[in-house]
Amino acid sequence: MFRGPLLAVDVGGGTQDLFLWEPGQRVENAVKLVLPAPTVVVARRLRRLTASRKPAFLTGRLMGGGALTGAVRQHLNQGLPIYAHPQAALTLNDNLDRIRQCGVVITDVPPPGADSLVLGDVDLEALRHLLAACEVPFPRHFAVAVQDHGFSPDASNREFRFRKWQEVLEQGGKLGDLAYFEPPACFTRMRAVAEALPGALIMDTCSAGMRGALLDPEAAKHREAGLTVVNVGNAHTFAALVKGDRLFGIYEHHTGLLTPAKLADHLDRFQKGRLKHEEVFADQGHGCAIHPDYHRLTPFRFTVITGPQRKLARDWPGVFAAPLGDMMLTGCFGLADAWLEKNQLPRPWEADC
Repeated sequence: MFRGPLLAVDVGGGTQDLFLWEPGQRVENAVKLVLPAPTVVVARRLRRLTASRKPAFLTGRLMGGGALTGAVRQHLNQGLPIYAHPQAALTLNDNLDRIRQCGVVITDVPPPGADSLVLGDVDLEALRHLLAACEVPFPRHFAVAVQDHGFSPDASNREFRFRKWQEVLEQGGKLGDLAYFEPPACFTRMRAVAEALPGALIMDTCSAGMRGALLDPEAAKHREAGLTVVNVGNAHTFAALVKGDRLFGIYEHHTGLLTPAKLADHLDRFQKGRLKHEEVFADQGHGCAIHPDYHRLTPFRFTVITGPQRKLARDWPGVFAAPLGDMMLTGCFGLADAWLEKNQLPRPWEADC
């Protein structure tokens, strides 16, 4: 067994979910937190500057855009200046020229009079103060999930991201290959987290959520026969066809563009192997990919559903997953499970699955 606490952080578009677990500790007694996502926190700080009519300087690292991108637009629309360090500016777009065209001034040096906002998907100082106030030891090990579209300055990031999912299927679809101590160079958001937390395990939020959902007892019963995992997040909806430790299909869309009826229709055709990538992409989703081997198998009809917007799947006959008794920490549990596997350590919850 390892020494010192492990912190798993699942960074979403609406919340960041944290699971602080010490070796030998019962999961029920671990520290668990659901907090506003980092992009939401920084967006609130920027809106305060907007209300005070103050210029802002974005510094720090590349992080998830989301709410912050909207706050930047609002600030600029008020006729107020936004300055950004080149690394922080990549939060808004992979192409710095496009950022400049929107009115953001790229500079290495904070201008006089501008209030600095530090960007990053993990705020270690805030975490340190929060845990210290509760007399909780600071973690020695980290596992973090962020959604990374990949670096694509001149093409659609939706297209680029889904091409990477297609490559995962083409290369065998092994679940274990979706967790990194050194993320691929194209995943710049993951690499920014790795720079802030050397030695941390990094995953995409969709991979972490899928892996965590598989720890649900009902999911475990159907894993060898094959099942569908659906994660309805605040920003993205992800579904996967899984059998054992292999992915056979991937579907990804924007949650805000889905209705219960549309999602049910997509899932039905996804399971039957009939949903086309072009249809999902044209609908402003990311896409759909199914490995040819799936067509030789019986469709994976059993479905487990997780995610904060899971009620969107109310028209679909699935089981609402509660891995280790806590749906909101599904991604964190997936991270912890992957971290233990990568370090060749026993996973104490396997006996409960």
